[in-house]
Amino acid sequence: MMTLLTTELSELDKKHFIHPTSSIAQQQAEGPSHIFTEGKGVYLTDTNGHKVIDGMSSLWNVNIGHGVKEMAEAAYEQMSKLAFTSNFSTFSNEPAIRLAEKLSKILPGDLNAVFFTSGGSESNDTAFKLARHYWILKGQPERQKIISRKMSYHGVAMGATSATGLKPFRDFTNANAPHFHYVNSSVEEFRTLVEKEGPETIAAFIAEIVQGAGGVNLPPQGYFKEIRKICDEYGILMIIDEVITGFGRTGKYFAIEHEAIQPDMLCFAKGVTSGYAQLGGVALNDRLHNDFKTLSKGTLLHGYTYSGHPVACNVALKNIEIIERNGLIENAKKMGEELYKGLKYLEEKHEIVTQARGFGLLGGIDIVKDSQSGERFDDYLSPLIVKEAAKLGLILRTVTYDHDSIVFSPPLIINKAEVEQMVNILDQAISNIKREVLEG
Repeated sequence: MMTLLTTELSELDKKHFIHPTSSIAQQQAEGPSHIFTEGKGVYLTDTNGHKVIDGMSSLWNVNIGHGVKEMAEAAYEQMSKLAFTSNFSTFSNEPAIRLAEKLSKILPGDLNAVFFTSGGSESNDTAFKLARHYWILKGQPERQKIISRKMSYHGVAMGATSATGLKPFRDFTNANAPHFHYVNSSVEEFRTLVEKEGPETIAAFIAEIVQGAGGVNLPPQGYFKEIRKICDEYGILMIIDEVITGFGRTGKYFAIEHEAIQPDMLCFAKGVTSGYAQLGGVALNDRLHNDFKTLSKGTLLHGYTYSGHPVACNVALKNIEIIERNGLIENAKKMGEELYKGLKYLEEKHEIVTQARGFGLLGGIDIVKDSQSGERFDDYLSPLIVKEAAKLGLILRTVTYDHDSIVFSPPLIINKAEVEQMVNILDQAISNIKREVLEG
């Protein structure tokens, strides 16, 4: 009966469900690799009863783990009382107000005002629009350009796609938004571009502290402090994208706290609700917020139907309560150290593994043909290893835009035994693929 159910669902999936960030041809030919029906803690279970460790927190976002009943209760409580009301014009609701106030306490520095969205792409699009509108209010409408880093990912809405430094995402469409520019993670290259384009034409710089979808790329030492100085020198707004790194992922509430600098805006989503509801936002510092209040003369013509959705905001409040009550930020730091040790072990054991890296519970390794030169295999091996790991009970993600990488982002509740289980499964998967592909 279980097999029949899986087969029927798979056929329906192939006919009717267009998957995001997937091969449509592969979907139509093969159907879904897993149809998940249940989640508990760090584990997911599919329709065949196959239980796997969710080594990616699904999409970098299930920070508190799966199956937390308190989250369902928070949603039910709010839905039973007030499921939805618009926040346009002068309307508001209590959960949105309380969440904005809570965020002002946990966000770094003076990021005290929040505009709510439904997710990360909307958050970054909102930041770009607010940055450009800010310069209109300041009498500098020629400041339109947005600079981002190559290998960055900022979402798939039109502005977010155009800001994304991963070229394949921009090549997906034949007309990107104008005035977006890209630099490597080099202070000198950033300054050169600013001076070439003219700082008076640049609205903002946006960056992830850790480039997640680009391969868990860590920033050069001191990079963001120097970028902040250049932004201050030329009056460029600094936007930090914490969609992946926010809410404890790196061992602090926000990754920017490791850098000891203050952005002008901070974009968040994902971990704010641990994926239990759709929510994101942009936090503004006091200077920007005060300028908006004093210089704006008309309506702020920007907003989403679900901006400040009461159910999502109530779920977020409960999520933050659980993160704090259960010490998940400190656990992310400790278990991140354990994960990094495990990745270094794999690097030492397998000649095809290199560049083990970690930042809290974000991690990555590269798969190479030659560890000295960094030469990659003509046919990427990481997808085969990830597929094998899934068979053995571990969900991970492969990134092949620039390197042949495998990346990790388990729930913040993970314990040492589960980290060791992850490493052991991946160790076996690498050994199996080496034997089958390279030695067989």
